[in-house]
Amino acid sequence: MSTAAPRTIGPDHLWSVDEHLEDILATVRPLEPIELQLLDAQGCVLVEDVTVPVSLPPFDNSSMDGYAVRVADVAGASEEFPAALEVVGDVAAGQSELLHVGPGQAARIMTGAPLPPGAETVVPVEWTDGGLGEGPVTGMRARSLAPEGAGGQVHVYRQAEARAHVRAKGSDVKAGDRALEAGTVLGPSQIALLAAIGRGTVRVRPRPRVVVLSTGSELVQPDEELADGQIYDSNSFALTAAARDAGAIAYRVGAVADDAETLRSTIEDQLVRADLMVTTGGVSVGAYDVVKEALSYVGDEDEAGSGVEFRKLAMQPGKPQGFGSIGPDHIPLLALPGNPVSSYVSFELFVRPAIRTLMGLEDVHRPRTRATLVADEALTSPKGRRQFLRGTYADGEVRPVGGAGSHLIAALAHADALIVVPEDVRSVEPGAEIEVVLLG
Repeated sequence: MSTAAPRTIGPDHLWSVDEHLEDILATVRPLEPIELQLLDAQGCVLVEDVTVPVSLPPFDNSSMDGYAVRVADVAGASEEFPAALEVVGDVAAGQSELLHVGPGQAARIMTGAPLPPGAETVVPVEWTDGGLGEGPVTGMRARSLAPEGAGGQVHVYRQAEARAHVRAKGSDVKAGDRALEAGTVLGPSQIALLAAIGRGTVRVRPRPRVVVLSTGSELVQPDEELADGQIYDSNSFALTAAARDAGAIAYRVGAVADDAETLRSTIEDQLVRADLMVTTGGVSVGAYDVVKEALSYVGDEDEAGSGVEFRKLAMQPGKPQGFGSIGPDHIPLLALPGNPVSSYVSFELFVRPAIRTLMGLEDVHRPRTRATLVADEALTSPKGRRQFLRGTYADGEVRPVGGAGSHLIAALAHADALIVVPEDVRSVEPGAEIEVVLLG
């Protein structure tokens, strides 16, 4: 199970933003760890330290295409007085049987190939005549086209220090070292390291599966024709994208009509693939706000701890909120308001931290900073409400974008920050320092 029971407070209680968030984070539990193949583990969080079983690189190898030689044999070499060495063969990457380089000898070696016994350094092919006897070359000829390059004589025009152009065994990581710590989020470079040390699977907390469901008979899918009184469903797209951005595997259900039975049936059908459910719309006090009605019947009502509580929060936008768990597996559900800005701000403040908690991350919040307000006039805020205004942040300054209306999607599209006006502040003058939540 992923949740504990949310706390219950009287129906007339006006919740603060912090109380509501604290209740969510105290209820949601990280998902149980599982073993996944490397590519399936991308974006997941490690639950245990990973120790290096074999050093990287596992043997001394060349970092250049060139010739493996003894240092003494190229000492003092120059274009005027090149060192002439006998080429005893090729050393290619992946080759297991290595030839020996003796005095006056050189082995043609490829990048990544093991340094052969007897050799002490590598001279790049550009420092040689490539065995052609015609001065410095820019590269090697393909073996298939010129197999004779693996024999004959090569002239070296520059001396090389010991171990030059040699990647030492264990110079990246050594056997027994800790490759990755528990709590690491696995991105491309971490997966590359795991593969390089031979790990095909890894134990992680899986990415949570989030089902996003919007409600409203007025909602129409994009690309369909609008009738009178209809609008396009943007919330389900915005929140699904936001859930994926937070690290979840998100499923968009789309718009469900304002019918409690249809909504209830849809939610029950989706429980099988959800670690978290998010609804948007239908949480206010209107006659057609059916989410409250539908959620009172979802899943096993006799399960201890099940149920969704609908609350009023001291915030703007986003006053109406719902939170709880549903079904026999106590799947956490967050019910967000339907106005586009309200739903998105609510997601950032409450749903994103819940997703990150399910993932097992320690830091679940967006970064915050202080910034100087740049505006043409003072920002006003209702008494007793924490207001979140859209803004753009750069170089320690924040500028409001659009107004305070909860329907202003265009302004939201240009914002990369939320300007936070505290509950006890009614007005913020230009030039004042103010808290900012960074969304980028």
